[in-house]
Amino acid sequence: MAQAPGTFSNLDKTGLNTSGLSGPGLVQINKGYVYLLSAIAALGGILFGFDLVIISGTVGFFQAHFGLNELETGWAVGCINLGAAIGAVLGGWLCERLGRKKLLMICAILFAVTGGGTGWAENFPMFIGFRMLSGVAVGAAALVCPIYLAEISPAPMRGTTVSFYQLSIVVGILLAYFSNYMLLDVEDNWRWMFSSQSIPALLFYFSLFMASESPRWLIRAGREFEAHIVLERVGGLDYALAEQEQIEQSFADKAEYNVTDLFRKDVVHIVFIGVMIAVFSQIVGQNSIFSYAPELFKKAGMAQNSAFLQSIIIGVTNFVFTFVAIGAIDKAGRKKLLQYGSFLLFLDALALSAAFYLQWSGLWVLVFVLAFVGIYSATLGPVTWVALSEIFPNRIRGNAMAVATLALWIANFFTTALFPVMNQYFGIPVTFLIHAAVCLVYYFFVRTSVPETKGRSLEEIEKLLQKS
Repeated sequence: MAQAPGTFSNLDKTGLNTSGLSGPGLVQINKGYVYLLSAIAALGGILFGFDLVIISGTVGFFQAHFGLNELETGWAVGCINLGAAIGAVLGGWLCERLGRKKLLMICAILFAVTGGGTGWAENFPMFIGFRMLSGVAVGAAALVCPIYLAEISPAPMRGTTVSFYQLSIVVGILLAYFSNYMLLDVEDNWRWMFSSQSIPALLFYFSLFMASESPRWLIRAGREFEAHIVLERVGGLDYALAEQEQIEQSFADKAEYNVTDLFRKDVVHIVFIGVMIAVFSQIVGQNSIFSYAPELFKKAGMAQNSAFLQSIIIGVTNFVFTFVAIGAIDKAGRKKLLQYGSFLLFLDALALSAAFYLQWSGLWVLVFVLAFVGIYSATLGPVTWVALSEIFPNRIRGNAMAVATLALWIANFFTTALFPVMNQYFGIPVTFLIHAAVCLVYYFFVRTSVPETKGRSLEEIEKLLQKS
C-alpha cells in the first residue's frame, strides 16, 4: 500500500500491523514477509539435500538388486551430479526467461515425478535415467533458490536468509537419513526410500503459489510496477523507491550480456572467483562422508543398523552447526568463515586419514566425521551459497551462476563417483589425505582472492568487484 514520503508500512518484524514509523532515512523491514518468502524458497533446499543423500542408505540394496560392480555403483551414486550439471545450464537460461518463481515450480514437479520413478525403476538404465532427471531438478534448484533469496532480501538480512537455504539442505539430509532408517526393514526398502521424496516435493509446489517473484527479475523484465509492490512490502515506500532506483541503474549502465560476455575483462575475474568457490566447496571431502556414511562406518567395524543410526547423528550435527553460520555470517563475514572453515577441515581430514590408517576404533572415526560435518556446516556449506548468490553483477547473475553451479556439479560428480574407485585402489587413508591437501589449497585461495561482501547491497558489491 502506497504511503506518503517519509512514512513506512505499519508492519513489525512478524508482519503484523503496528504503529508506523516516520522520518526520512528510516527503514522498517517487514521481516515476517521476508522470512515467509525465504521459507518457501528454502523448501527447494530440503529437496536438494534429500535427493542427494537418500541414496546413501540404498547403495547396498540396489547394488545387490541390479548386480552392480564398484564402477557401476559409483556411476549410480554420482550420475545425479551430471544431471545437476545439465540442470545448472538449463536453469541459468530458464531463470532469466521464465523468472525465478516459475522455474522453482518446474523443479518441484520434477522432484515429485523422479522420486517415484527412481524408486520403482524396472532396470538399471531406467534407474540411471530417473536419477539423472532428478539431478536436473537439483541443479536448477541449487541455482535459482540462492538467487531468489538474495534478490528478495535486504542487505542486512541477506547472509542470514540465504543461509536458510543451506539450513534447508541440511534438513533435507536429516530427513533422508531418518527416512532410510525408518524404512530399513520394509520390503523393497530402497524403492520406498527413493519414493518418499515425492511428499516434500508436492508441499514445495503448492507453497510456491504464495510466493512473490524476484523484484530484480521483474525490473529486468520491464515489470517495474510489480517490482515496486514487492519492494514496498519488504521495506516500505522509501525503501522501495531507493532500491528500485539502484536496481534500474545497475541495468541501465550495462549493455546486455550473454554467456560469452562472462569472459569480458571487467567481469571475468568475478566469474573465476565464483567458480573456484563452487568447485572447492565440493572437493574438500564432505561428499565422501554424506554419500557413503553407512559404508564408512561399516569399514570402521560398525554393524549395519548401527551405521545407519550414526548417519542420523551426522544429519543432526549438520543441522545444529548450520545455526552457527546463520548467527555468524552477517557479523563475522563471508571471508573469515571460509578461511577458518577450510583450515579446520584440513586438520580434521588429516585426523580421519590417520584414524583409518592406524585402524582406530569406530568411536574415533565417528568423532572425526562429526567434527568434519560440524565444521563444514558452520562455514563452507552455507557461506558458499551466500557468496555465489551475491558476488555476480545483476546482468550476468543468471548466466554466471549457471557457470559456477555447472562447475560445482561436475566437481561433485567426480568426487562422488570416484570415491569407491579411490577407496579400492588407494584406500580411505589416502583419499582423506588428498581431501586435506585440497582444504589447505582452498585456505590460501580464500585468503588471497575472495573479497568480503557482508553488509553491502547487491549493487554496491557489483561496483566494488568491478573496480578491483
